Order: sequence, then structure tokens, then C-alpha cells
Amino acid sequence: MAIDILSLVLSIVAAILIVVGFFGSFLPVIPGPPLAWFGLLSARFSSYNNISKWTLLITAIVAVVITILDNVLPPLMTKKSGGSKAATWGSTIGLIIGLFAGPLGIIAGPFIGALVGELIHTDWNYSIAFKSAWGAFLGFLCGTGMKMIVVVIFLWIYIVSF
Repeated sequence: MAIDILSLVLSIVAAILIVVGFFGSFLPVIPGPPLAWFGLLSARFSSYNNISKWTLLITAIVAVVITILDNVLPPLMTKKSGGSKAATWGSTIGLIIGLFAGPLGIIAGPFIGALVGELIHTDWNYSIAFKSAWGAFLGFLCGTGMKMIVVVIFLWIYIVSF
């Protein structure tokens, strides 16, 4: 009886971690893929789920690679488009502010934030600011998109493992 309750708790904790990991795919303060991976790890120890050690190893590698790419891609794309760190910071601040405006704010916030950051940095040069804001926005979208796809795959693995 105690083992069944522990397994149930582990499986529920796994589901919660994966769902929170999904939200962490677009919220900058929550590490989405690593958190979702810990959900898979929790499910591995539940008798309700059947997740192999190879699946855990492969998903761990994917979570690490995606987390690294997510930290490298936005600044790289901002730099490639001629932007500065002000655009990258503006994009992050825009996302945080955009969270309070709902789904549209989550999408528009990073672009507007990058644009404002770069406008301030370039003494209001609109052509440079727009180009670098676009690069920062694309970097944000690529990183967020990759994280969301990975966490959805982790969720699928969790559901199939029952």
C-alpha cells in the first residue's frame, strides 16, 4: 500500500514538473527543459510509469543541449543582426513586462523591449534599432520554440510511459 502511494506521488510530481517545465519554456526565470527532465526522472521511479534509463540519458542530453542553445542563440542572433547587449536585455525586460499583457504581450514584449533597448543604445537610430530588435526577437522565438518542442516531447514520453 505504501509503495503504491509513493508511486502515485512520484507520478503526480512528475506531471507537475513537466507542466511547470512547459511554462518555463517561455518564462525566463524557470528552466523549462531541465525541470521537465526532472519530471521524467521522478516518473522513472514510479511503478505507474515505465521510462528506461536510455530514454532518461537521451532526454538529459537533449535538455542540456537545448538549455545551452537557448542561452547562446538569442545573443548570437542579436549580434549577427548588428544589435548590442541593450537589445538582448530589452528583449528580456520586454518579455517580463509582456507577461502581464497576456499572450500578445508574451509575443510582442520581447520585440518592443529589444527595440526600445537598442533605440536608447543607438541614440534613437530607428533603422539600426529595428534590425537588431528583429534579430533579438528571432533569437527569442527560436530559443522558446525549441524549448517548447522539447518539453512537449517530454510530456509525450511521460504519457506514453503509463
